[in-house]
Amino acid sequence: MAYTTIDDPEAYFKAVKYSSNGTAIGSGGLTVTGFDFTPTWLQMKQRDADESSGTYDSVRGTTKSLRFNGSDAEDTRTEGITAFNSNGFTCGSDSRINPGGTHPMIAYGWLESATSGFDIVAYTGNGTDDTDISHNLSAVPKLIIVKNRSAADSWQVYHGANTSSPETDYLVLNTTAATVDAADRWSDEAPTSSVFTLGDGDEVNTNTESYIAYVFAEKQGYSKFGSYEGNGNADGTFVYTGFRPAFVMTKSIDSTSDWHIFDDKRDGYNVDNDALEANTGDTETTTDMIDLLSNGFKFRIATDPNVAETYVYVAFANAPLTNSNGVPCNAR
Repeated sequence: MAYTTIDDPEAYFKAVKYSSNGTAIGSGGLTVTGFDFTPTWLQMKQRDADESSGTYDSVRGTTKSLRFNGSDAEDTRTEGITAFNSNGFTCGSDSRINPGGTHPMIAYGWLESATSGFDIVAYTGNGTDDTDISHNLSAVPKLIIVKNRSAADSWQVYHGANTSSPETDYLVLNTTAATVDAADRWSDEAPTSSVFTLGDGDEVNTNTESYIAYVFAEKQGYSKFGSYEGNGNADGTFVYTGFRPAFVMTKSIDSTSDWHIFDDKRDGYNVDNDALEANTGDTETTTDMIDLLSNGFKFRIATDPNVAETYVYVAFANAPLTNSNGVPCNAR
């Protein structure tokens, strides 16, 4: 029996806490360690104040910044990330990722790898419907996040559990909007093991403009991109993933609601009470919401993200429920 394809999920994804110090590059900057790999996609957020997130990747290169909670075009932030290191990153005094003073921060880091089912794809739009974009996963993507680097267009999300025909629909990462049916995003064509298909919408395919796509396939015991039905009860919905989650993000597809983010590092115990929101720059919440378990997650709240609606989720593992040698993991 195949329990997992990845025994050590932290070789490909990890959440790392760090403290800011506001030190500029000219004074040495800030070096953050704690990753077990060279992160190729990083998302950082200040936890104790309202501040935009910082999004960087090694394909676009150092100092090239985006933010989840805004539609802004890519900008160059000379005090942003200046190096992707073997166990973390180095940055300057950019307010999004290293504000002045000592502030609690969180960094989510992923390693681009076919083994973990993650590909970063840069492409140039052509304005033509039914345009195929190649990826290197050799597996069908279940999650695609696209951003126009050249213009102020919103983040577009394909999720494989978003309605019964997900190729016809899209979500927007930087807003609370419910799912929308529109053929100009994915041309109403499901992705394949070699390509994903674009419509002619400006948000994904304006002629001559530059785009970045973060493309994920599911890997047993490491990642899961599914859906669940909220029950609106404090004895909330249990969602089976097949692993102990390190990261969970949820979004209602039926109504306006936030993209809630939970992880196993900021609190480190159940019930986890520190939600962040991908679509806002808000301070993390202090409402008990979720248990991260050995085989999935369970909500402990009767409101969003657990009202009686359909939600999609994105989850990455801390440990598989059972490793390739048949050894089980424990709840945290």
